[in-house]
Amino acid sequence: MSEHVTLQTKLSYGLGALGKDLACAPIYIFLMFYFTDVAKLPAAFVGSVFLAARIIDAITDPMMGVIVDNTRSRFGKFRPWIVIGTLLNAVVLIGLFSTHLFHGTALYIYAAAAYILWGLTYTIMDIPFWSMIPAISNSRQEREKLVVWPRLFASIAWFVTGSYGLSIVGKLGHGNQGDGFFDVAVLIAILFILSAFLVGRNVREQKSVSTTKTEKFNFNDILSIIGQNDQLKALIGSVLTFQIANLLVGGFAIYYFTYALGNADLFPVYMMVAGAAEIAGVFLFPRIAARLPRKHLWSIACGFPVISCFMLFVMSYIAPNNLIIIGFAGAAIKFGVGIANALQTVMLADVVDYGEYKTGRRSESVIFSVQTMLVKFAGAAGGFIVGVGLSFIGYVPNVTQSTDTIVGLEFMMIGLPVIMMLISGFIYKRFYRLHEGFDKKALGEPEAEKQEAIV
Repeated sequence: MSEHVTLQTKLSYGLGALGKDLACAPIYIFLMFYFTDVAKLPAAFVGSVFLAARIIDAITDPMMGVIVDNTRSRFGKFRPWIVIGTLLNAVVLIGLFSTHLFHGTALYIYAAAAYILWGLTYTIMDIPFWSMIPAISNSRQEREKLVVWPRLFASIAWFVTGSYGLSIVGKLGHGNQGDGFFDVAVLIAILFILSAFLVGRNVREQKSVSTTKTEKFNFNDILSIIGQNDQLKALIGSVLTFQIANLLVGGFAIYYFTYALGNADLFPVYMMVAGAAEIAGVFLFPRIAARLPRKHLWSIACGFPVISCFMLFVMSYIAPNNLIIIGFAGAAIKFGVGIANALQTVMLADVVDYGEYKTGRRSESVIFSVQTMLVKFAGAAGGFIVGVGLSFIGYVPNVTQSTDTIVGLEFMMIGLPVIMMLISGFIYKRFYRLHEGFDKKALGEPEAEKQEAIV
Protein backbone atom coordinates (compact mmCIF):
# COMPACT_ATOMS: atom_id res chain seq x y z
CA MET A 1 0.00 0.00 0.00
CA SER A 2 1.28 3.44 -0.86
CA GLU A 3 2.44 5.37 2.18
CA HIS A 4 2.18 8.91 0.80
CA VAL A 5 -1.17 10.74 0.75
CA THR A 6 -1.39 13.41 -1.97
CA LEU A 7 -2.35 17.03 -1.33
CA GLN A 8 -5.40 16.62 -3.58
CA THR A 9 -6.62 13.74 -1.42
CA LYS A 10 -6.05 15.68 1.79
CA LEU A 11 -7.78 18.83 0.51
CA SER A 12 -10.75 16.95 -0.95
CA TYR A 13 -11.15 14.92 2.23
CA GLY A 14 -10.97 18.12 4.27
CA LEU A 15 -13.61 19.87 2.16
CA GLY A 16 -15.78 16.78 2.52
CA ALA A 17 -15.57 17.17 6.28
CA LEU A 18 -16.42 20.87 5.94
CA GLY A 19 -19.68 20.07 4.17
CA LYS A 20 -20.42 17.17 6.47
CA ASP A 21 -19.96 19.16 9.66
CA LEU A 22 -21.78 22.21 8.31
CA ALA A 23 -24.73 19.82 8.17
CA CYS A 24 -23.99 18.40 11.61
CA ALA A 25 -23.00 21.42 13.73
CA PRO A 26 -26.43 23.14 13.67
CA ILE A 27 -27.96 19.98 15.09
CA TYR A 28 -25.71 19.95 18.14
CA ILE A 29 -25.49 23.71 18.65
CA PHE A 30 -28.96 24.97 17.80
CA LEU A 31 -31.48 22.12 17.54
CA MET A 32 -32.40 22.18 21.24
CA PHE A 33 -32.87 25.94 21.02
CA TYR A 34 -34.80 25.60 17.74
CA PHE A 35 -37.11 22.95 19.20
CA THR A 36 -37.77 24.77 22.49
CA ASP A 37 -37.81 28.45 21.48
CA VAL A 38 -38.87 28.35 17.82
CA ALA A 39 -41.01 25.21 17.49
CA LYS A 40 -42.23 25.64 21.13
CA LEU A 41 -41.65 22.05 22.25
CA PRO A 42 -41.12 21.26 25.97
CA ALA A 43 -37.42 20.86 26.83
CA ALA A 44 -37.97 17.57 28.66
CA PHE A 45 -39.73 16.08 25.62
CA VAL A 46 -36.89 17.15 23.34
CA GLY A 47 -34.26 15.69 25.64
CA SER A 48 -36.16 12.40 25.79
CA VAL A 49 -36.37 12.23 21.99
CA PHE A 50 -32.64 12.87 21.73
CA LEU A 51 -31.92 9.97 24.07
CA ALA A 52 -34.40 7.58 22.41
CA ALA A 53 -32.85 8.25 19.01
CA ARG A 54 -29.44 7.29 20.31
CA ILE A 55 -30.73 4.01 21.69
CA ILE A 56 -31.78 3.23 18.13
CA ASP A 57 -28.32 4.29 16.90
CA ALA A 58 -26.68 1.84 19.30
CA ILE A 59 -28.11 -0.85 17.05
CA THR A 60 -28.08 0.76 13.60
CA ASP A 61 -24.58 2.32 13.66
CA PRO A 62 -22.66 -0.98 14.05
CA MET A 63 -25.06 -2.56 11.54
CA MET A 64 -24.11 0.13 9.04
CA GLY A 65 -20.47 -0.64 9.77
CA VAL A 66 -21.08 -4.27 8.79
CA ILE A 67 -22.88 -3.20 5.61
CA VAL A 68 -19.97 -0.97 4.59
CA ASP A 69 -17.36 -3.64 5.38
CA ASN A 70 -19.30 -6.10 3.21
CA THR A 71 -19.64 -3.69 0.27
CA ARG A 72 -17.75 -4.62 -2.89
CA SER A 73 -17.91 -2.24 -5.85
CA ARG A 74 -15.67 -0.69 -8.47
CA PHE A 75 -15.87 2.53 -6.44
CA GLY A 76 -14.62 0.80 -3.29
CA LYS A 77 -16.66 0.13 -0.19
CA PHE A 78 -16.72 3.64 1.27
CA ARG A 79 -17.48 6.21 -1.43
CA PRO A 80 -20.85 4.86 -2.62
CA TRP A 81 -22.30 5.11 0.87
CA ILE A 82 -20.84 8.58 1.43
CA VAL A 83 -22.73 9.88 -1.61
CA ILE A 84 -25.95 7.97 -0.91
CA GLY A 85 -26.00 8.94 2.75
CA THR A 86 -25.33 12.59 1.97
CA LEU A 87 -28.21 12.83 -0.50
CA LEU A 88 -30.63 11.28 1.98
CA ASN A 89 -29.41 13.28 4.98
CA ALA A 90 -29.54 16.58 3.08
CA VAL A 91 -33.23 16.08 2.40
CA VAL A 92 -33.93 15.11 6.01
CA LEU A 93 -31.96 18.13 7.28
CA ILE A 94 -34.30 20.47 5.42
CA GLY A 95 -37.28 18.55 6.77
CA LEU A 96 -35.96 18.71 10.32
CA PHE A 97 -35.82 22.50 10.26
CA SER A 98 -39.39 22.58 8.98
CA THR A 99 -40.67 21.36 12.35
CA HIS A 100 -41.91 24.83 13.35
CA LEU A 101 -44.55 24.62 10.61
CA PHE A 102 -46.46 21.95 12.58
CA HIS A 103 -48.73 22.35 15.58
CA GLY A 104 -50.47 20.25 18.22
CA THR A 105 -49.98 16.49 18.26
CA ALA A 106 -48.53 16.55 14.73
CA LEU A 107 -45.71 18.77 16.00
CA TYR A 108 -44.59 16.19 18.57
CA ILE A 109 -44.82 13.26 16.15
CA TYR A 110 -43.07 15.09 13.32
CA ALA A 111 -40.23 16.38 15.52
CA ALA A 112 -39.50 12.93 16.93
CA ALA A 113 -39.70 11.18 13.54
CA ALA A 114 -37.58 13.80 11.76
CA TYR A 115 -34.83 13.73 14.37
CA ILE A 116 -34.65 9.93 14.46
CA LEU A 117 -34.56 9.84 10.67
CA TRP A 118 -31.81 12.45 10.66
CA GLY A 119 -29.68 10.21 12.89
CA LEU A 120 -30.25 7.16 10.70
CA THR A 121 -29.37 8.91 7.43
CA TYR A 122 -26.35 10.68 8.93
CA THR A 123 -25.03 7.26 9.96
CA ILE A 124 -25.12 6.07 6.34
CA MET A 125 -22.69 8.81 5.35
CA ASP A 126 -20.58 9.42 8.45
CA ILE A 127 -19.39 5.88 9.16
CA PRO A 128 -17.83 5.25 5.73
CA PHE A 129 -16.39 8.79 5.71
CA TRP A 130 -14.23 8.25 8.80
CA SER A 131 -13.68 4.55 8.09
CA MET A 132 -11.63 5.46 5.02
CA ILE A 133 -8.64 6.66 7.05
CA PRO A 134 -6.96 3.27 7.66
CA ALA A 135 -7.60 2.35 4.00
CA ILE A 136 -6.07 5.54 2.62
CA SER A 137 -2.69 4.82 4.21
CA ASN A 138 -1.28 2.23 6.61
CA SER A 139 1.46 4.63 7.73
CA ARG A 140 0.83 6.04 11.20
CA GLN A 141 2.73 9.21 10.34
CA GLU A 142 0.66 9.74 7.18
CA ARG A 143 -2.54 9.12 9.11
CA GLU A 144 -1.58 11.77 11.66
CA LYS A 145 -0.95 14.24 8.83
CA LEU A 146 -4.11 13.23 6.98
CA VAL A 147 -6.46 13.43 9.95
CA VAL A 148 -5.56 17.09 10.49
CA TRP A 149 -7.31 18.05 7.25
CA PRO A 150 -10.84 16.73 7.93
CA ARG A 151 -10.61 17.72 11.59
CA LEU A 152 -9.40 21.21 10.67
CA PHE A 153 -12.16 21.80 8.14
CA ALA A 154 -14.71 20.28 10.50
CA SER A 155 -13.59 22.72 13.18
CA ILE A 156 -14.01 25.57 10.69
CA ALA A 157 -17.58 24.41 10.11
CA TRP A 158 -18.29 24.46 13.84
CA PHE A 159 -16.57 27.86 14.15
CA VAL A 160 -18.70 29.40 11.40
CA THR A 161 -21.89 27.82 12.73
CA GLY A 162 -21.32 28.80 16.33
CA SER A 163 -20.04 32.31 15.61
CA TYR A 164 -22.35 33.41 12.82
CA GLY A 165 -25.19 30.87 12.81
CA LEU A 166 -27.81 32.92 14.63
CA SER A 167 -26.82 36.06 12.72
CA ILE A 168 -27.23 34.29 9.37
CA VAL A 169 -30.55 32.82 10.53
CA GLY A 170 -31.78 36.30 11.42
CA LYS A 171 -30.70 37.84 8.12
CA LEU A 172 -32.07 35.09 5.88
CA GLY A 173 -35.31 34.95 7.85
CA HIS A 174 -35.65 38.75 8.02
CA GLY A 175 -36.27 38.48 11.74
CA ASN A 176 -38.35 35.29 11.55
CA GLN A 177 -36.19 32.56 13.12
CA GLY A 178 -38.31 29.74 11.76
CA ASP A 179 -37.89 30.89 8.16
CA GLY A 180 -34.23 31.64 8.83
CA PHE A 181 -33.43 28.16 10.11
CA PHE A 182 -35.20 26.63 7.11
CA ASP A 183 -33.28 28.79 4.61
CA VAL A 184 -29.97 27.98 6.31
CA ALA A 185 -30.80 24.26 6.12
CA VAL A 186 -31.41 24.52 2.36
CA LEU A 187 -28.12 26.35 1.81
CA ILE A 188 -26.20 23.83 3.93
CA ALA A 189 -27.81 20.89 2.11
CA ILE A 190 -26.52 22.17 -1.23
CA LEU A 191 -22.96 22.62 0.07
CA PHE A 192 -23.17 19.21 1.76
CA ILE A 193 -24.03 17.44 -1.49
CA LEU A 194 -21.28 19.21 -3.44
CA SER A 195 -18.68 18.23 -0.85
CA ALA A 196 -19.74 14.57 -0.94
CA PHE A 197 -19.31 14.38 -4.71
CA LEU A 198 -15.85 15.94 -4.31
CA VAL A 199 -14.88 13.16 -1.89
CA GLY A 200 -16.35 10.54 -4.20
CA ARG A 201 -14.26 11.84 -7.08
CA ASN A 202 -10.89 12.47 -5.43
CA VAL A 203 -10.51 10.38 -2.25
CA ARG A 204 -9.70 6.75 -2.92
CA GLU A 205 -8.60 3.69 -1.02
CA GLN A 206 -4.95 2.97 -1.75
CA LYS A 207 -5.67 -0.72 -1.43
CA SER A 208 -8.49 -1.79 -3.72
CA VAL A 209 -11.06 -3.27 -1.41
CA SER A 210 -13.45 -3.91 -4.24
CA THR A 211 -11.17 -6.48 -5.81
CA THR A 212 -9.80 -8.05 -2.64
CA LYS A 213 -11.38 -11.30 -1.54
CA THR A 214 -11.96 -11.07 2.17
CA GLU A 215 -14.19 -12.80 4.63
CA LYS A 216 -17.61 -11.20 4.88
CA PHE A 217 -19.10 -10.07 8.16
CA ASN A 218 -22.54 -10.69 9.55
CA PHE A 219 -24.43 -8.86 12.27
CA ASN A 220 -23.52 -11.52 14.84
CA ASP A 221 -19.88 -10.54 14.39
CA ILE A 222 -20.46 -7.06 15.83
CA LEU A 223 -20.39 -8.16 19.46
CA SER A 224 -17.25 -10.22 18.83
CA ILE A 225 -15.43 -7.39 17.05
CA ILE A 226 -16.23 -4.91 19.79
CA GLY A 227 -16.28 -7.28 22.76
CA GLN A 228 -12.83 -8.79 22.20
CA ASN A 229 -11.16 -5.41 21.67
CA ASP A 230 -10.39 -4.14 25.18
CA GLN A 231 -8.68 -1.03 23.81
CA LEU A 232 -11.80 -0.10 21.86
CA LYS A 233 -13.81 -0.31 25.07
CA ALA A 234 -11.27 1.89 26.87
CA LEU A 235 -11.46 4.40 24.05
CA ILE A 236 -15.28 4.35 24.16
CA GLY A 237 -15.27 5.22 27.86
CA SER A 238 -12.71 8.01 27.46
CA VAL A 239 -14.26 9.61 24.39
CA LEU A 240 -17.88 9.29 25.50
CA THR A 241 -17.38 11.06 28.81
CA PHE A 242 -15.21 13.73 27.16
CA GLN A 243 -17.72 14.48 24.42
CA ILE A 244 -20.69 14.53 26.79
CA ALA A 245 -18.87 17.18 28.82
CA ASN A 246 -18.01 19.13 25.68
CA LEU A 247 -21.57 19.03 24.37
CA LEU A 248 -23.01 19.93 27.77
CA VAL A 249 -21.07 23.17 27.59
CA GLY A 250 -22.21 23.73 24.01
CA GLY A 251 -25.82 22.91 24.86
CA PHE A 252 -26.07 25.11 27.94
CA ALA A 253 -23.95 28.02 26.62
CA ILE A 254 -26.76 29.84 24.84
CA TYR A 255 -28.97 29.59 27.94
CA TYR A 256 -26.09 30.44 30.31
CA PHE A 257 -25.09 33.64 28.54
CA THR A 258 -28.66 34.70 27.82
CA TYR A 259 -30.16 34.11 31.25
CA ALA A 260 -27.42 33.50 33.86
CA LEU A 261 -25.21 36.35 32.62
CA GLY A 262 -28.09 38.33 31.11
CA ASN A 263 -26.32 39.08 27.83
CA ALA A 264 -27.12 36.95 24.78
CA ASP A 265 -24.52 38.86 22.73
CA LEU A 266 -21.78 37.12 24.73
CA PHE A 267 -22.70 33.76 23.16
CA PRO A 268 -21.37 34.46 19.63
CA VAL A 269 -18.23 36.04 21.13
CA TYR A 270 -17.63 32.92 23.21
CA MET A 271 -18.30 30.62 20.25
CA MET A 272 -16.12 32.64 17.88
CA VAL A 273 -13.05 32.54 20.12
CA ALA A 274 -13.77 28.91 21.01
CA GLY A 275 -14.06 27.95 17.36
CA ALA A 276 -10.77 29.61 16.46
CA ALA A 277 -9.06 27.83 19.36
CA GLU A 278 -10.44 24.45 18.23
CA ILE A 279 -9.01 25.06 14.77
CA ALA A 280 -5.67 25.89 16.40
CA GLY A 281 -5.81 22.72 18.49
CA VAL A 282 -6.36 20.54 15.43
CA PHE A 283 -3.77 22.42 13.36
CA LEU A 284 -1.11 22.14 16.06
CA PHE A 285 -1.90 18.50 16.89
CA PRO A 286 0.86 16.96 14.72
CA ARG A 287 3.46 19.28 16.25
CA ILE A 288 2.20 18.65 19.78
CA ALA A 289 2.13 14.89 19.17
CA ALA A 290 5.70 15.00 17.82
CA ARG A 291 7.04 16.82 20.87
CA LEU A 292 5.10 15.36 23.79
CA PRO A 293 4.66 11.73 24.87
CA ARG A 294 1.42 10.41 23.43
CA LYS A 295 0.31 9.04 26.80
CA HIS A 296 -0.02 12.61 28.14
CA LEU A 297 -2.04 14.10 25.26
CA TRP A 298 -5.49 12.96 26.37
CA SER A 299 -4.88 14.26 29.88
CA ILE A 300 -3.84 17.59 28.38
CA ALA A 301 -6.98 17.63 26.23
CA CYS A 302 -9.11 17.04 29.35
CA GLY A 303 -7.19 19.62 31.36
CA PHE A 304 -7.94 22.59 29.11
CA PRO A 305 -11.77 22.33 29.52
CA VAL A 306 -11.33 22.05 33.30
CA ILE A 307 -9.33 25.29 33.22
CA SER A 308 -12.05 26.85 31.06
CA CYS A 309 -14.81 26.01 33.53
CA PHE A 310 -12.69 27.29 36.43
CA MET A 311 -12.24 30.61 34.61
CA LEU A 312 -15.99 30.99 34.06
CA PHE A 313 -16.61 30.19 37.73
CA VAL A 314 -14.11 32.81 38.91
CA MET A 315 -15.43 35.35 36.40
CA SER A 316 -18.97 35.06 37.73
CA TYR A 317 -17.76 36.29 41.13
CA ILE A 318 -14.96 38.76 40.47
CA ALA A 319 -15.59 40.13 36.96
CA PRO A 320 -19.09 39.34 35.60
CA ASN A 321 -19.38 39.52 31.80
CA ASN A 322 -15.66 40.17 31.35
CA LEU A 323 -15.06 39.64 27.63
CA ILE A 324 -11.37 38.80 28.04
CA ILE A 325 -12.05 36.03 30.57
CA ILE A 326 -14.96 34.74 28.50
CA GLY A 327 -12.70 34.66 25.43
CA PHE A 328 -9.93 32.80 27.25
CA ALA A 329 -12.47 30.37 28.70
CA GLY A 330 -13.86 29.62 25.25
CA ALA A 331 -10.36 29.24 23.85
CA ALA A 332 -9.29 26.86 26.62
CA ILE A 333 -12.12 24.37 26.24
CA LYS A 334 -12.06 24.22 22.47
CA PHE A 335 -8.27 24.02 22.20
CA GLY A 336 -8.56 20.86 24.28
CA VAL A 337 -11.44 19.65 22.12
CA GLY A 338 -9.37 20.22 18.97
CA ILE A 339 -6.55 18.06 20.34
CA ALA A 340 -9.01 15.38 21.47
CA ASN A 341 -10.86 15.24 18.15
CA ALA A 342 -7.68 14.73 16.15
CA LEU A 343 -6.26 12.30 18.70
CA GLN A 344 -9.35 10.11 18.94
CA THR A 345 -9.39 9.55 15.17
CA VAL A 346 -5.75 8.43 15.21
CA MET A 347 -6.54 6.26 18.24
CA LEU A 348 -9.37 4.57 16.36
CA ALA A 349 -7.06 3.76 13.46
CA ASP A 350 -4.66 2.19 15.97
CA VAL A 351 -7.55 0.26 17.50
CA VAL A 352 -8.39 -1.13 14.04
CA ASP A 353 -4.84 -2.54 13.79
CA TYR A 354 -5.03 -3.88 17.35
CA GLY A 355 -8.45 -5.44 16.70
CA GLU A 356 -7.15 -7.24 13.63
CA TYR A 357 -4.38 -8.74 15.75
CA LYS A 358 -6.75 -9.77 18.57
CA THR A 359 -9.48 -11.29 16.40
CA GLY A 360 -7.72 -12.12 13.15
CA ARG A 361 -10.27 -10.00 11.26
CA ARG A 362 -10.00 -6.41 10.03
CA SER A 363 -13.11 -4.25 10.24
CA GLU A 364 -12.54 -0.54 9.73
CA SER A 365 -16.20 0.38 9.40
CA VAL A 366 -17.55 -1.55 12.38
CA ILE A 367 -14.91 -0.01 14.65
CA PHE A 368 -15.26 3.47 13.16
CA SER A 369 -19.03 3.15 13.52
CA VAL A 370 -18.30 3.47 17.22
CA GLN A 371 -17.02 7.02 16.59
CA THR A 372 -20.25 8.01 14.86
CA MET A 373 -22.27 6.34 17.59
CA LEU A 374 -20.25 8.05 20.32
CA VAL A 375 -20.64 11.52 18.80
CA LYS A 376 -24.38 11.08 18.39
CA PHE A 377 -24.86 9.40 21.75
CA ALA A 378 -22.83 12.10 23.47
CA GLY A 379 -24.97 14.70 21.73
CA ALA A 380 -28.12 12.89 22.77
CA ALA A 381 -26.97 12.38 26.35
CA GLY A 382 -25.95 16.03 26.47
CA GLY A 383 -29.29 17.03 24.95
CA PHE A 384 -31.17 14.81 27.39
CA ILE A 385 -29.32 16.31 30.34
CA VAL A 386 -29.90 19.82 28.96
CA GLY A 387 -33.60 19.17 28.40
CA VAL A 388 -34.28 17.45 31.71
CA GLY A 389 -31.90 19.82 33.50
CA LEU A 390 -33.72 22.90 32.19
CA SER A 391 -37.03 21.48 33.35
CA PHE A 392 -35.59 20.43 36.72
CA ILE A 393 -34.14 23.87 37.49
CA GLY A 394 -37.38 25.57 36.49
CA TYR A 395 -36.33 27.17 33.20
CA VAL A 396 -39.10 29.10 31.39
CA PRO A 397 -38.32 30.34 27.85
CA ASN A 398 -38.13 34.06 27.11
CA VAL A 399 -38.59 35.33 30.69
CA THR A 400 -36.27 36.46 33.49
CA GLN A 401 -35.13 33.37 35.40
CA SER A 402 -35.28 32.86 39.17
CA THR A 403 -32.14 32.83 41.35
CA ASP A 404 -32.37 29.05 41.79
CA THR A 405 -32.63 28.58 38.03
CA ILE A 406 -29.55 30.71 37.43
CA VAL A 407 -27.58 28.71 40.02
CA GLY A 408 -28.71 25.54 38.25
CA LEU A 409 -27.58 26.90 34.89
CA GLU A 410 -24.16 27.69 36.36
CA PHE A 411 -23.75 24.17 37.72
CA MET A 412 -24.84 22.57 34.44
CA MET A 413 -22.51 24.81 32.43
CA ILE A 414 -19.49 24.68 34.75
CA GLY A 415 -19.62 22.00 37.45
CA LEU A 416 -20.99 18.96 35.60
CA PRO A 417 -18.59 19.21 32.62
CA VAL A 418 -15.61 19.32 35.02
CA ILE A 419 -16.76 16.08 36.65
CA MET A 420 -17.14 14.38 33.26
CA MET A 421 -13.71 15.55 32.06
CA LEU A 422 -12.03 14.17 35.17
CA ILE A 423 -13.74 10.82 34.65
CA SER A 424 -12.57 10.77 31.01
CA GLY A 425 -8.97 11.41 32.01
CA PHE A 426 -9.10 8.66 34.64
CA ILE A 427 -10.48 6.05 32.22
CA TYR A 428 -7.79 6.84 29.64
CA LYS A 429 -4.93 6.76 32.14
CA ARG A 430 -6.15 3.55 33.77
CA PHE A 431 -7.16 1.41 30.79
CA TYR A 432 -5.83 2.69 27.43
CA ARG A 433 -2.45 1.27 26.31
CA LEU A 434 -1.99 2.06 22.60
CA HIS A 435 -0.21 5.33 23.29
CA GLU A 436 2.36 4.85 20.54
CA GLY A 437 0.19 2.82 18.19
CA PHE A 438 -0.18 -0.94 18.00
CA ASP A 439 3.00 -2.82 18.85
CA LYS A 440 2.39 -6.30 20.24
CA LYS A 441 5.91 -6.54 21.67
CA ALA A 442 5.62 -3.20 23.47
CA LEU A 443 2.21 -4.23 24.80
CA GLY A 444 3.46 -7.64 25.88
CA GLU A 445 0.84 -9.43 23.80
CA PRO A 446 1.86 -13.11 23.50
CA GLU A 447 1.06 -14.99 20.34
CA ALA A 448 -0.89 -17.52 22.38
CA GLU A 449 -3.25 -14.81 23.51
CA LYS A 450 -3.96 -13.91 19.92
CA GLN A 451 -4.72 -17.50 18.99
CA GLU A 452 -6.98 -17.87 22.01
CA ALA A 453 -8.87 -14.76 21.00
CA ILE A 454 -9.39 -16.07 17.46
CA VAL A 455 -10.65 -19.43 18.74
